[in-house]
Amino acid sequence: MERVPTVITGTVGMDAHVIGTKVLSRALKDAGFKVVELGMQVSPEEFISVAQETRADAILMTSLYGMAELDLKDFNEKRMEAGLGDVLLYIGGNLVIGRYDPKEVEPRFKKLGFDRVYPPETDTEKGIEDLKNDLKAKGKM
Repeated sequence: MERVPTVITGTVGMDAHVIGTKVLSRALKDAGFKVVELGMQVSPEEFISVAQETRADAILMTSLYGMAELDLKDFNEKRMEAGLGDVLLYIGGNLVIGRYDPKEVEPRFKKLGFDRVYPPETDTEKGIEDLKNDLKAKGKM
């Protein structure tokens, strides 16, 4: 029997925008993933706790209110302390306040531990294709 990867989705911090994570969760389910939807206003600690409980393969966060960098400033250290260093970490949306060049923002979030960083309006198919390729590279799919 083929192993079905588990992914966690949610909107990080005090962000109440939930449509992006719902669209992403639906697309992931349609692509055959087991999806644990946390919804909106999810703390970094809750992502970590649920990832441990479910033995998740990836955490996919969204943020639209521009405060993600502040919300996640200690996330990678906490993730590593929790033994989740092998869990893929993706984020997408309006990650900083105002108009920005995604090429300038991506390195900042990669420095925070994210494997993939997506600008607003990225096609879900692109993210799912990247996820499948990254999971295959780690031998998890």
